[in-house]
Amino acid sequence: MIVVVDSGVANLTSVLAALHRFNVDVVVTSDAEKIKQADRVILPGVGSAGAAMAKLKERNLVDVLRGLTQPVLGICLGMQLLFTNSEEGDVGCLGIIPGTVSKLPENCGLPVPHMGWNQIMGNVPDHPLMREVEDGSYVYFVHSYAAQVSDATIAVAEYGTKFSATVGMRNFFGCQFHPERSSSVGSKILRNFIGM
Repeated sequence: MIVVVDSGVANLTSVLAALHRFNVDVVVTSDAEKIKQADRVILPGVGSAGAAMAKLKERNLVDVLRGLTQPVLGICLGMQLLFTNSEEGDVGCLGIIPGTVSKLPENCGLPVPHMGWNQIMGNVPDHPLMREVEDGSYVYFVHSYAAQVSDATIAVAEYGTKFSATVGMRNFFGCQFHPERSSSVGSKILRNFIGM
């Protein structure tokens, strides 16, 4: 069973539609016990890091998420929440992956937010999340903040600066882009996650 965490700050429709195409059991919940018992956990998110962390604290999910041992995938803001902190509101996040989430540069002639199709590069080819994903594949982004490139980075994208497009540390993974909106490439990544 896959649990999609109802964090109170996510548009779940497109994520659920993508998962249903794989004919898997999917439950949307903020119930701690159901999250702990899931085979896979997906943490989506839209909006601000501060609002998202406030909702997770309100629902007593911070320690629950930190303690998960099954594969966990953060999507967009959900990936950013895996890091130590975010400059967006100067908020502490889950602290699972070391690093800071910073605002994309606004002085490079590109509009912020970064919205639309962009390439992911430098894929770690043997990483289970990126299996059969070609280097230079295009995926769909919508974000104003991004995680710096670090030891956890699996693939990068560039928009005024290089940033982490996918990350992984232990059983925690993240996509800054929306795999559920990224056509066949996103489907491969979701299938890889489900198959972990």
